[in-house]
Amino acid sequence: MKDIQLKANPFSMQLNAEDFLPASSAEKEQLNVMRESTTYWKDAMHRFSQNKVAMVAFVVIIIVMFLAFVVPSFYPYQYDQQIRGSEDLRPMQYSQTEQQTIAAGKSVFPHIFGTDKFGRDLGIRVLLGSKISLLVGLVASALVLLIGSVYGSIAGYFGGKVDLVMMRIVDIIYSVPDMLIIILLQVSLKEPLNNLIANNPAFAGLQTVGVGLISIFITFSLLYWVGMARIVRGQIMSLKEQEFVTAARALGASNGRIIRKHLLPNCLGTLIVMTTLQIPSAIFTEAFLSFLGLGVAVPMASLGSLASEAVGGITSFAYRLVVPSVAISLIILSFNLFGDGLRDAFDPKLKK
Repeated sequence: MKDIQLKANPFSMQLNAEDFLPASSAEKEQLNVMRESTTYWKDAMHRFSQNKVAMVAFVVIIIVMFLAFVVPSFYPYQYDQQIRGSEDLRPMQYSQTEQQTIAAGKSVFPHIFGTDKFGRDLGIRVLLGSKISLLVGLVASALVLLIGSVYGSIAGYFGGKVDLVMMRIVDIIYSVPDMLIIILLQVSLKEPLNNLIANNPAFAGLQTVGVGLISIFITFSLLYWVGMARIVRGQIMSLKEQEFVTAARALGASNGRIIRKHLLPNCLGTLIVMTTLQIPSAIFTEAFLSFLGLGVAVPMASLGSLASEAVGGITSFAYRLVVPSVAISLIILSFNLFGDGLRDAFDPKLKK
């Protein structure tokens, strides 16, 4: 022991040979692992699963999507089917013909929410309206995500004069009234779209969708991506000076590859949250425009158009207004709570 201290201690430093002995089993057991090793995504999903409100909202969204996309395929009535003698039936009520059919020993599927003045089943129309609202929200949010992420990443990555010009364009678009654009598009697109459908059978499906819905998609493509672009630009500007971007440049990666493979994937959490929160905004916009008669074409139905049709008979058939209103409120509330849960889950500052 003294020899070790003398040889390894030229500057009068004390060295204890016992410090270099392997740790015993008892000493190893004293090491407490405070938290298992995990990834960013696993950690975010774990935090999201702990948010009970967000999980309930997620379950509600799944149920609504099942009802809207799956149930209509085997529902016994069609959204445009007019059943004679079944006009203005109340919920779970049968017409005289249907009562005779039941008396004969045959089963008849009930009108869960009754029928409208044309004898159309309101249950299938509410399901169709929910499907239209969800499709509008998902497609419009996808357009906003695509355009906003590309535009914002280019402006944030190149910076300088490119960023200055692109952001001034964003400021100009912010000042454009969206409702005015939608009305102008409906007026200007109606005749060209009808001519397109008449001369090209391949576009016959656009007649079912209607000019109003097409103008909504065009408006989202033109106007609603600017908020996404600003957020993506800020994220890209904070990431482009990181070491992994410098390493990619040193290896000869092109600007497009750096944006696609390195910068945008690191913004994925923010993009998911923003897209999820954009869906209820798109759904509300479509419902509001359909309520004003600027949405889907007749006989197609959306939740907004169903509420608009029910206003005229609110004193006699109040449930016709309540059902689509509750449906649209439930969908929007669920997506908002789901988006809030994702935002909290992807925020590293909330990590315990």
